[in-house]
Amino acid sequence: MSFDVLQEKIIAKKNPTVAGLDAKPEYVPEHIRKVSYEKYGQTLLGAADAIWEFNKGLIDALYDVVPAVKPQAAYYERLGWAGMALMEKTIRYAHEKGLYVIADIKRGDIGSTAEAYSDAWLGATKVGDVLCEGFNADCVTLNGYMGSDSVNPFLKTCKERDKSVFVLVKTSNPGSGELQNVPAGADDTVYGLMAELIEKWGAGTEGKYGYTMAGAVAGATHPDELKQIRARMPHTFLLVPGYGAQGGTAEDVQYAFQANGHGAIVNSSRGIMCAWQKTGKDGLDYQQAARNAAIAMRDDIARFTTIA
Repeated sequence: MSFDVLQEKIIAKKNPTVAGLDAKPEYVPEHIRKVSYEKYGQTLLGAADAIWEFNKGLIDALYDVVPAVKPQAAYYERLGWAGMALMEKTIRYAHEKGLYVIADIKRGDIGSTAEAYSDAWLGATKVGDVLCEGFNADCVTLNGYMGSDSVNPFLKTCKERDKSVFVLVKTSNPGSGELQNVPAGADDTVYGLMAELIEKWGAGTEGKYGYTMAGAVAGATHPDELKQIRARMPHTFLLVPGYGAQGGTAEDVQYAFQANGHGAIVNSSRGIMCAWQKTGKDGLDYQQAARNAAIAMRDDIARFTTIA
């Protein structure tokens, strides 16, 4: 199943990290933007072209270091149709380089709408007599707080096409506790109930490494909660945002892992994409800067977590 693929890529590279690809024009070095704007003007198409060159360069620099990338759909959607074409092209190129792709879409709808999202991002759409794949990500992020109706269509696609999902449990943002930490029952919380639901939703789909197709998102910025989530979700693969720019540390994220450093992957977006902004070379070294940052992150986490 899909998380077996991800775990094996992590083991092969001794690196439990994923590089986020947040498509903002201001993250792209000026020399790349200049060429694209000369071709297409300062338009959405020009921005998409610049980000494509940037994404491609980042993937070329990172594919032998990180096991996965995570494009965030909102940044692509804001560029209109050109951005969605860019998203599909970025996913396809990442696959060509052997990377696992987590499409960060955080969808959370029900019924036929959820089915349509699932077809678009993980499955295929029937056109006449032909099944046509859409974005074809390996995995997506979901907001499951509308209940099983919003998750089951994705799990059905996962079973059919060997895919997986990460469902929000305890997110890294400062305001997450306003709902997620609300007491539920005598001795539980809303996020605790969500953790139990995800274990239930994935039950029976355990793969080679013991993880189901239903993963969970648990932020590094809340290490105490992360410990509790890991203990309550023994069969769940964790996606851990919040490392680096949001304040999470390697010491914090160690609590997401199980034996042999299995069962979790840690995200960094700006810390890798925008590493060039700290070198003083105007982005001419953006590939080497991103690679150095990814290696530094890997080595930082390795101080507390050993992958075997």
